[in-house]
Parts: sequence; C-alpha cells; structure tokens
Amino acid sequence: MNLAGDPSGFISIDCGASGDYTDNVTGLFYESDATYIDTGEIRETSFDFNLSCYKQQVKYLRSFPQGTRNCYTLKPKQGANHNYLIRAFFAYGNYDCKNQFPTFDLYLGVNKWLTVDQGTAAFEIIHVPSVDYIDVCLVNTGYGVPFLSALDLRPLDYSIYRIQEGALSTIRRYDVGGASSRTRYPVDIYDRLWKPISFPDWIVISTESSIYAQSLDDGYKIPAEVLKTAAKSLNASIPLSLYFDPPDSSSQCYVYFHFTEIEKLKVGQKRELSIRLNGERNLTKWTSIEYLKPTTIAPNNPPINGTRLHFSIYAAEGSDLPPILNAIEICVFVELPLSPTNLNDVSVIKDLKQKYRVTRNWQGDPCVPSSFSWEGLNCTNDGTPRIISLNLSSSKLTGAIATSLSNLEALTILDLSYNNLTGPVPEVLAQLPDLKVLNLTGNKLSGSVPDALMEKFKCGTLLLRLEENQDLCLSSPCHENKMNFIFPAVVLSLVIFLILLPAGTLAMYRIRRKGATGSKEEGSLKSKNRQFTYSEIVSITDNFKTVIGEGGFGKVYMGTLEDGTEVAVKVLSQSSRQGYKEFQAEAQLLMIVHHRNLVSLIGYCDDRHNKALIYEYMTNGNLKTHISLDDFGHFHFLTATKLLGIAGLDYLHNGCKPPTIHRDFKPSNILLNENMQAKLADFGLSRLIYKENDSGIDTCPAGTPGYIDPEFYVTGILNKKSDVYSFGIILFQLITGQHAIIRSLGEDRYILKRVIPLIERGDIQNIVDPRLEGQFNTKAAWKIVEIAMSCVLPSAVQRPDMSDVVAELKECFATEVDPQRSYPAESSNTSSSDSLKNVCIEPGMEMVPITR
Repeated sequence: MNLAGDPSGFISIDCGASGDYTDNVTGLFYESDATYIDTGEIRETSFDFNLSCYKQQVKYLRSFPQGTRNCYTLKPKQGANHNYLIRAFFAYGNYDCKNQFPTFDLYLGVNKWLTVDQGTAAFEIIHVPSVDYIDVCLVNTGYGVPFLSALDLRPLDYSIYRIQEGALSTIRRYDVGGASSRTRYPVDIYDRLWKPISFPDWIVISTESSIYAQSLDDGYKIPAEVLKTAAKSLNASIPLSLYFDPPDSSSQCYVYFHFTEIEKLKVGQKRELSIRLNGERNLTKWTSIEYLKPTTIAPNNPPINGTRLHFSIYAAEGSDLPPILNAIEICVFVELPLSPTNLNDVSVIKDLKQKYRVTRNWQGDPCVPSSFSWEGLNCTNDGTPRIISLNLSSSKLTGAIATSLSNLEALTILDLSYNNLTGPVPEVLAQLPDLKVLNLTGNKLSGSVPDALMEKFKCGTLLLRLEENQDLCLSSPCHENKMNFIFPAVVLSLVIFLILLPAGTLAMYRIRRKGATGSKEEGSLKSKNRQFTYSEIVSITDNFKTVIGEGGFGKVYMGTLEDGTEVAVKVLSQSSRQGYKEFQAEAQLLMIVHHRNLVSLIGYCDDRHNKALIYEYMTNGNLKTHISLDDFGHFHFLTATKLLGIAGLDYLHNGCKPPTIHRDFKPSNILLNENMQAKLADFGLSRLIYKENDSGIDTCPAGTPGYIDPEFYVTGILNKKSDVYSFGIILFQLITGQHAIIRSLGEDRYILKRVIPLIERGDIQNIVDPRLEGQFNTKAAWKIVEIAMSCVLPSAVQRPDMSDVVAELKECFATEVDPQRSYPAESSNTSSSDSLKNVCIEPGMEMVPITR
C-alpha cells in the first residue's frame, strides 16, 4: 500500500460539528458525526484551547447522558483484515460548566480498550479487524457523562506494528530533538501524532539533507522532518537513556526505535549501536546506522514488561561516536478476549434496525458484552454468540415481515406481536430449525398461513400465535372463515410473559410435552392459569387484608375465590429487590411443569403496573416455621425428612426435560398442605439446564446465605449439585432443629461449623435435636447424617445426584417401618461415627466460605 500524498481511506469525524469541512491545519476532510450516530447531544466547549494538532475539532463535542453504551460504527474502504490506526480525541473544555472531567470506558468493538480520565487527550490503537466494520464505543461507568470530540481512522501498511492477536495501544510517540509543536498529516502520511522531546543531558543534532524516508521497502515511513532531528549523548562512553513507566508491571510493551545517521562522518567511520533493557538485558545485537537512510529496530520478541523500563542505547566498544536516537514509539498490548456476535446475525439484525427504523438504543454488538446486549435480544454465551430470542413486540413496525429473519439460524423465539405488519406470513420462517415460539398476534397480516408452519404447530414443535389478524386464514386456499385461534389459557399466559424474557428461561420452550406434563394428581383446583384483573385481586384478598408471607418479590396475601377456594396471592411490589424478570420466571415454570410436590399456580394478573400470581393455599405454612416451633419434637425426625418434598426436587432435576435448578432451596420455600405434604415454591431464581451435565456460569450467584453452594459462590459454576448442597443443609436443620446461620458475639456461625466437630467426636446425642429425644433409631440417625454430609461436600462432583439421595432416604424410611431390618454389618472396631468420618468428612470442610 502506497499512501504517499494520498489520504485515500482516511475517515475523519468531528463529533458535534454542524457540517462537513476541510481542516485548515491538515487539509483533511472532516465529516460531521450526524450520519454515524443517532444518540447523544451536541455541546459547545467553553475553553480556549491552544493545540497544534487539533484546532477546529475542539469547539464542539458530543456527550452521551442517555444509555450505558453509545457507539460509532466505522466502515473502512479497505474492509476486514487490514491494518488500521484508530484515534479518539477528547477535549472536555468544561462544556457542562461543572469543571469536573468525567471518567468512563472506551471500547474497541466488544472489548475494553482503556479508561478515559484526562481532560484533553488523544488515544490511539492499532488493530486488524476480522470484519468489515469497527465499533468504537463509549461506556458510562457511573462517574460522569461520556463524550467525544473527534474520531479518526487511518489505514497503515500491513507489515508494520504487527502482532499475532489483540491490538496495540500507543502510549508514547516521540520526535527526539523535534520542534516545539506536534507533527501530524500531511508531514506524516499515516497521520501519526509526534510529540517533540529532549532532555538537558542530551545533545540535539539536526540536518537539512534529504532523508530517504519514503523508500518502498520501509513500511514505517517515518516523516523526514522527524528523522532530520536527533539526540546524542555527551560522548561515546555515556549511553543515551530513556525511562518509561508501563500502566502496570504485567503490561506487554512493544517498542520501536527509529534511527537515521544525520551527521556526515569521516570516510570509513560508521556508527554502531546496541540497546539494553534496565542496564542488563541486551535487546539487540550491534547495529550499523547508515547515512540518511531510516532504520527501525523493534526488539519485541518476546514483548517487554516490568515495573519500570530503562532503555539504554550504547555505542560500540572502542568507537568515538556517541549513540543517537531520532524517534521512538512505545505501545502496550490490548487483549481482545471476547468474540463478536456471529457476523450473519449481526448483518440481519442491523438490516432489521434500518428497515423498521427501530428506535431502541441498538448500538455496537448485539450480544457482547452480555451486560450491554440489545434490548429485546437474548443470545448464546459460548464461543461465537448467536441470537436465540428476538422480541419486537409493540415496536411500531410497519410493512411486510422481513424474510431475512430466516437467516437468524439459531432463533428459538420470535415475537412480532402488536405492530402494524402487513402482507403474508413468510413461509421461509418454517426453515428456522430451532424456532419454538412465533408470536404474530395483533398485526394486519393477510393471506393463508403457510402449510409448513401449520404442520409444525399441529405436531406440537411450534407455539404459533396469530390472533387479532382479521384477514389471515388458517389454510390455503382462503375461505370466508377468518383466523380465530383459541388457545388454552396456559399458552396465552406463557406468551404474555415473553416480554423482557430472561435468558435463563429461554429453554422453557424446549420442554417436551411428555416430559413437561408430569403428574397432575390433586387436580381439585379446576380454574388453572386463569387471568385475573387487578380489581378481582383486590376483591379476592379483601383489599389485601391478611398478609401471610413476604419475600423478595413482595407480600403474599390470603385470598378466597368466588367458589370458596382458599388461595395465596403473591403481589409484585414496585420496590421488589428481585423484580419482574424473576417474577416471570416463576410463572413460566409453573405454567409448564406440574407435579404433586410442586406448588400449583391457579392464575395470574398482568394489569398494567400491577402483577400478581395466585397459588393454591398451603394450610400449614412453610417448613421454616415448624423447625422453630417448640412442639417440633412431636414430629419424628425421619417423618420430618419426608416434609422436604424431595420428590419435587428430584422431579425438577431428573423428570423435567430439560432439567431445572431451583437455586433457592430452603425451608421457607417448602410449603405444607393440610396433610403435611410438602410442595416446593418460589421458582423466581430457577434456571434450566440446556443439556445433560451442563453447567452454567453465573456472575451474580443467587440464593440465600447459609444455603448457597460454596463452590457456586466462588466459581460461579451452577449445576444440579448446587441444589443438593442446599438440601444437605436443610437435612442438618431437621436433625438438629437449628437455623442455618446463628448470630453470636457479632459473628455468623454456620451450621456446618457447629455440627462437624460433633460428628468427628461421634456425639450423635448432641447432634440430634433434644426435642426428639427417645424418638429416633441411632443407626438411622447416623445414616441421615451421612446422607447430609455427602450432600455438602466441597466439590460438586463429589455430591450424589438427587435420585440417589431419594433412594438412600427411602432406605431409612423402610428401616424405621421394619425395625428388624438393619444396615450392612460394620466391623467390630468401627463405629457408625468412625465410618462416617472416614467417608464423609474432608480436611478443611468447615473453612469453605458459604456466605455472599
């Protein structure tokens, strides 16, 4: 690439400028940023800047008070896999009259580039993108409003500043011995910014001779004006020294030394140099510097790191010519660990944004980072992300349904309801291999529903919603009978909750009907999944008269239906610390999964700002209250273990397809009916497992202190064994009659720390709740302790599956029913407690953190 005298491929953007113009200093054409971004505010600075490199670009800027991430998308003419220098320029100028410079993050695509915390600064990065566009994003971190003054992109020769992966952020670029002002285009054909530098103990030298700086074999093309000046040490015995402090000791630094001999030497003389790091490590061999010919030395294999870098340039031994340096560049490696969203998905979704003029703040990458993913999208989070859910309900879409949607090959849920879409339903949507939900309710679609979609609907592989499309027909050819789908209430309820669907519940729609139906015993509640109005909720609860519980969502009220059925009404509080997404998750799971040991959902209310769920009423409250009662001893402790509803948890883990992790298994979420039968409740934090033995990463471990799996808390790795740990803690509570955490002398004391020393001593008498005295079989008690210990082992892989726990507890139950039955004989010199210690207790168990 020969760019001499030709700024072809340059992109120069003046952020906040009212129009395009030619810069009167560089002669470069600067564009307004109006066509690059549709968010932010144009603001005028109030400072008088004295800058040599940017003059016209400091008068205005664009600030971004709205949105967490705002992005400029650059589309270089050369496209992907070319080398580019990208520069972001910031000149605060007290535009907001706060006289306080904000701090925010700057992203290159989906990866963080650096933190901006300077009043006036230009930041450069050298990058080879794998796609045809480059996103430069400003991210609000809560320490002031991000802004940008100018943004430049410059194509570079492919042979320079090359690294295997990642990018290079320019930290220093010095014109040694240069003039008093910075140098840039047109002096530098790549428009690099060169800052003059010199030190008192350096001798500045210069020349007026012509430098052969633009030779074809010199990709760096250092400007002749930069190479015409240099510095040398006082004599040949004194090295030329330069110090640099990296951002941190682990930073990988890349250094580029630029030399040209500019002194006319005697015949036969030649200046030879060597570069050392910190006075010890030789970075180069002896190198000869030729007269008026540029030489670049880049000793970057491997990259350089350290707390402080001291570069020394030495003259050859015996030489009377001191070392010189004309220019130096120092860059720091920027890791780019995150992969952008699948390019095909990005192309489709950006075309949709343009076609439908979507007004949401859709900027940057649609999926990555996950914390900035676009509103209405859910994506996979492994490898190259794919879009798996698209919700554009009530988005004022007009025109035909875009056939390009069929190119979102990983899509499982598509919601285009309540827009003004017209024309036929595209048959190509049936080509989406994983599509489980298609909601086209409330549009103006016409024609026949494609046979391929109807076939999927009839086979039960597609949930198809087509109500409120007056001109849409069921089949082809169209007859006078218009579309009038009537779906079961459970289907209607499920789709209502699609809005803001959490990523963790997407797999709900992959549940097979056979696996999800489960057992429907105890079907006395006939009006399942009925929709209630808010006024009906007020009437059912007698104006919220009786509070029977309170949790993360809000309060639970006693209620009575018209037919006299007692119910529990959970009302979502406006100040709920868990929120609508978890509220949705609970409703979605209970609408699909049914089991005699799972609490039954009767109906729901989704009336504007009022949300409520109506459950069957559990007469005897929750297990937590019974553990605390003085008459707890009236329950045989083995009978008490049956209260856990273990069949319900086993069903979630092994009966559902895919399996479900409860994530907040604790006594207060185990409800008891009039027959003391236990049912699991509170599924707001539940999560489905997409495939067998799958484990997910959760950066915000959820649950209740005292019951949280310590491995999950530390690693964020979530699987079924996290629930097993919580189950083990509850087993210990039932045996001991104690709380999971006791506050004593200003310190939280956890149940494992209290119990394990007793187990090690074989003291079963002091382990079992004294209120149960005389009501237990010692061997059975040890068996329960052994099961509990196996559930709370530090590593999830060591814990049993819930089905194995159920089998072990059934063995205990059988022994209590048949006292003649005994466990396998133990050796005469090994007690139950000794056997348990050998099998269950591991060193350091009590030290595992179990708090948040």
